[in-house]
Amino acid sequence: MKFGKEFISQMVPEWQEAYMDYNYLKGLLKDVLKFRQRNTAAAATPRASLKRRVSLYRAFSGLTGRYRGSPRKNSEDETILVSAIDGEGSEGYYQTMFLRSSDEGGEYELVYFRRLDEEFNKVVKFYKGKVEEVMKEADELNKQMDALIALRIKVENPLVGFRGGAGGGSGPAERRQDDGRKPEGIWGILYGEGRVHMEAIEEVEMSGKGIKPNFASLEVLDHVKINIEPETPISTLKIILTSSSDLSFTKEELRKAQDLMTKAFVQFHKNLRVLKSYCFLNQLAFSKIMKKYDKITSRNASKAYLEMVENSPIGSSDEVTKLVERVEATFIKHFANGNHRKGMEILRPKTKKERHRVTYFLGFLSGCSIALVVAIVVAIHARGLMKSEGRTLYMDNIFPLYSMFGFIVLHMLMYSANIYFWRRYRVNYTFIFGFKPGNALGYREVLLLSSALSVITLAGVLSNLDMEMDKRTKSFEALTELVPLGIVVVLFLIIFCPFNIIYRSSRFFFIQCAFHCICAPLYKVTLPDFFLADQLTSQVQAFRSLEFYVCYYGWGNFKTRSHKCQDSSVYDVFYLVVAVIPYAFRLLQCFRRWIDEKDPSHVANGLKYFSTIAAVVLRTGNELRQGKKILKILAFSSSGIATIANTYWDIVVDWGLLRWNSRNPWLRDKLLVPSKSVYFIAMVLNVILRLAWMQTVMGIQDFPFLHKTALVAVVACLEIIRRGIWNFFRLENEHLNNVGKYRAFKSVPLPFNYDDEYDNKHA
Repeated sequence: MKFGKEFISQMVPEWQEAYMDYNYLKGLLKDVLKFRQRNTAAAATPRASLKRRVSLYRAFSGLTGRYRGSPRKNSEDETILVSAIDGEGSEGYYQTMFLRSSDEGGEYELVYFRRLDEEFNKVVKFYKGKVEEVMKEADELNKQMDALIALRIKVENPLVGFRGGAGGGSGPAERRQDDGRKPEGIWGILYGEGRVHMEAIEEVEMSGKGIKPNFASLEVLDHVKINIEPETPISTLKIILTSSSDLSFTKEELRKAQDLMTKAFVQFHKNLRVLKSYCFLNQLAFSKIMKKYDKITSRNASKAYLEMVENSPIGSSDEVTKLVERVEATFIKHFANGNHRKGMEILRPKTKKERHRVTYFLGFLSGCSIALVVAIVVAIHARGLMKSEGRTLYMDNIFPLYSMFGFIVLHMLMYSANIYFWRRYRVNYTFIFGFKPGNALGYREVLLLSSALSVITLAGVLSNLDMEMDKRTKSFEALTELVPLGIVVVLFLIIFCPFNIIYRSSRFFFIQCAFHCICAPLYKVTLPDFFLADQLTSQVQAFRSLEFYVCYYGWGNFKTRSHKCQDSSVYDVFYLVVAVIPYAFRLLQCFRRWIDEKDPSHVANGLKYFSTIAAVVLRTGNELRQGKKILKILAFSSSGIATIANTYWDIVVDWGLLRWNSRNPWLRDKLLVPSKSVYFIAMVLNVILRLAWMQTVMGIQDFPFLHKTALVAVVACLEIIRRGIWNFFRLENEHLNNVGKYRAFKSVPLPFNYDDEYDNKHA
């Protein structure tokens, strides 16, 4: 792979604009090369040959390089002069003076060095800004560690007393002194029966003057409040009712604080490593481009320029390197109990390796799925099942059971396609979703799971193709009729399986997000939570199929393929409620985000989902109560309003398109897909596929070649396809927002909040 492609592949996607523009500089060098190639004939002029003959009479430098390292430089060989210029305040920049601008074609090289300086100064400025940010984060982590160590002392040994410590001098923590024979002060250590109750925790800070002990103090506990996100709905309600965030000095509180600090250190260490990688890649890019310049122009300018790069902030990156070492030492000591290997495994998790067996089983199961589809088609045609008397009975009872798995498989196929194109166009979906390093599923893994589910489902369909009852028993075979229920049970057992098999971390992440959706107002809403809730709004028919499972196997007679679900008023009520639940999740999430962020756009988004709920209620009512004209008019008008609102929000807000004054008319300034027509096609498809609700409003129940349950399944599949298209552009827009703000790091909540008085005092 050429360096240009390797350089792009190794970039932090959100910082892409902050890297050196290698391809543009390479293009400028191509202009220099083209000019030199056009003027090759001019190189044979007497003037050029004279220069060559003069060079033949210069002093021979020797084969052993005895003059290497000599401070003397020949002014005739100098090409550039690099200097650092101090700007206003602490801002400075680097400037290169090209000494051969009078040479033929020198104007091309002058343009190259001007752009080279711009790129280098851009990189240095960005790096300095990021260093300032990580230094501020380091200061904040220092304060958090002071509070954590003090809390650890207070919780693990409450008998130790300190002057000025929280709670010191009262109760069981009362300080004991024996006539000055025991150590006094805030680091006094109590002895009981000749035994040390606790060792003082001593932090050794290295300074330029030497080593000085810096002892932790319990005084900080008087100035901090706990800032731990509730883990359960009950704990959330407790916080809301009590409105207290004072420390209670419990082991559970200490555990949660340590967990948050562990995450904060892991994320901070990752940020530092990314910053070091940024320096290394840019340094390598400047080295490559300067060597390419030397090769094209036959000059020796790279040495002087690369010396400047090496002496610049990005060349040494001493602050970041030292901070990385300090972070690793602190983490190993305080969070890994001094175990270096364990600490480094947490700080630097291993990357996930591609396994060939995933590809093998994917191919095998995909082939099995295709073979089963062919077998089903052949069986239907050979046995004339389409003209069988039991066709209607099968479509009313068995088809809805298996269609649920079809919806799930189709959604997984769309998600695997999303992952493939996100990777292709460098959308950092693992960062956006907050997946743990090495645990994110690739498109092959998702395809493997979907193909496995399709094989099981298609095998069940093939076993349930009997259209005629047993004439003797007047019923179907019980075992085959229970196959769909068995697949549902197996599916739920796999999802909730506690053992480390079948991608446990991804399954638990899914369960956690689903639980957050169910308890929407009681948890802080993150992107994975509302993204999953959006997916659920496209799986309404799957939820209705699950309701049918309960009715069919609970109150129907599956042996004779008969039920009275549609005749039950309770079933109709749940038929409506099940359709509303996913939209209610999103409505509650919008409400919670408005409370947390005070952003009025969440109110508008919530009203959009409220209009959708109203449309769903009226459409479902019209579907269940055919013949009422007023209900049909209300369903049509509410659905039209909801469709307009949802379509506008999809295209303008979620996708960020239809910007008439952007660089790409009616799209947006930045696009990841090179072909602009893709965006216009996606917008048109989104509008068309959203109009699928017209089927229910207009009362279209059947086609000459489609049963009504098959028609419902087709409409549900169209919605899932629309959601898959929406997924790609939604995450593309989120990624570009992160790029615009250079947001490549996750903000991790810290466990302690200091009061303003303490912050001002120690500022």
